[in-house]
Amino acid sequence: MPQIRRQLVILALCSFTLARGCAFAQKDSLNVKPNYRALHWIMAGESAAYVGSIYGLSKAWYKTNDFSHFHVSDDAHEWQQLDKVGHFFTAYQICRHTAALYQQTNVSRKQAALYGALSGFLFLTPIEILDGFQYPTYGFSPSDMVANVLGPSLYLGQYALWNEERIVPKFSFHPTSLAKVRPELLGQNLSEQWLKDYNGQTYWFSFNVASFMPASRFPKWLSVSFGYGIHDMVGAEIEKSRMLGYDPYRQYYLSLDIDFRRIPTRRKGVKALFFLLNTVKIPAPTLEYTRKYGVKAHWLYF
Repeated sequence: MPQIRRQLVILALCSFTLARGCAFAQKDSLNVKPNYRALHWIMAGESAAYVGSIYGLSKAWYKTNDFSHFHVSDDAHEWQQLDKVGHFFTAYQICRHTAALYQQTNVSRKQAALYGALSGFLFLTPIEILDGFQYPTYGFSPSDMVANVLGPSLYLGQYALWNEERIVPKFSFHPTSLAKVRPELLGQNLSEQWLKDYNGQTYWFSFNVASFMPASRFPKWLSVSFGYGIHDMVGAEIEKSRMLGYDPYRQYYLSLDIDFRRIPTRRKGVKALFFLLNTVKIPAPTLEYTRKYGVKAHWLYF
């Protein structure tokens, strides 16, 4: 749980770059020389944000714990792996945001994707290492590290194959009554619950239809989205939740979505808004499957 909170702090730092209008370049500049001066400034800014975030996190998250010997404590069995998908999502979004910055320097999409992927990996790795020196509260989690690598890998791999994003990880959240059962764990209020209550979180993979089927007549902005969530988890471990009288289960979703990047507009402010909106799965008609209830339809699900 604290791992996701720390990662979202870093994601917020990357999102701050959008205020400078750095998400608007979406094409290769084959005949334009890269602006190396701007590139150096971006790298310097990223380095400063990187050092500042690590320092701030060391004070905010680790101030009550003493550093000890490095140890491994894998938590892959917790939260039915939804938190690992959260690590994946955060790493991917850091790549997306920093790559948008690099595209402003007129480097190619593939170069920007490479720099973005490296940024995502370098931003998150020290946090996992710091966890390894926190005993007994934390520990280095190999499964967290794998998720942190897979996020940048998906981003970079898409540009290596297609020179564009066709699959976009997204996030949605809705409040659940389970937070009242253990508010100290799942959140005291909505501002905490969207981050702590895994029962209300859903992670999606939105596939843009037209990019995979260019000869089709589907709208270019239409996507098909596959989601994953969990429910009845009032503890990090399944057995703990069952001891408290709950029956945890996984949720799988199939829904429609919008790829906002593919909606044409010339307004920079609108492009920036679309860039941000492409992080969130929109409410849409959805099919849900669980082992407990089978197939269930939702007119709108978020």
